[in-house]
Amino acid sequence: MTVPALALPPRPGLPGPGGTPAAVGRRLVVGIGEYAVSNGAQDMVVTHALGSCVAVCVHDPVARVSGLIHVLLPESKINPQRALEQPGAFADCGVPLLVQTAERYGLQRRRAVVSLAGGAEVANAIGASSFNIGRRNILAVKNMLWKLGVLIKGESVGGSQVRTVHMAVGTGRVQIVSGAAVIAEF
Repeated sequence: MTVPALALPPRPGLPGPGGTPAAVGRRLVVGIGEYAVSNGAQDMVVTHALGSCVAVCVHDPVARVSGLIHVLLPESKINPQRALEQPGAFADCGVPLLVQTAERYGLQRRRAVVSLAGGAEVANAIGASSFNIGRRNILAVKNMLWKLGVLIKGESVGGSQVRTVHMAVGTGRVQIVSGAAVIAEF
């Protein structure tokens, strides 16, 4: 059975003044169908090689909680067994799971800042047949966020670029890279 999440126990705030060294953050790597939620102010959440997959980044600037999910497919009915084992692989069950997990860390939906990346049609770019998975993933993610009452603040979606996403937990800053070029920052 695949472990679908890396929901870390809440971390205490940063040390105060008086010479205490600053905390060194963790680098949380999120694979396909996985998600991570953290309130470690120095942590960085990263997901690599988003083609038709979509990364949903959520941040609460007051609670300083951030989460990221790497969605593979739009609907869990495609593979109900995998959805039970790895709900983060599907937009319809993974996105609500990400938001609910972040709420346990203190996120409030009305304050949530959401960014999206991915949803490319890479199969078309290489001349292969496509089922418009990238476009379907984007629509499914947006639909779930709308149902949850969470608004999207920024996105770098579609096209044919493969993307890597870096999200700073403490600030919610999202940087999207394709190759060596930064293509978007939110």
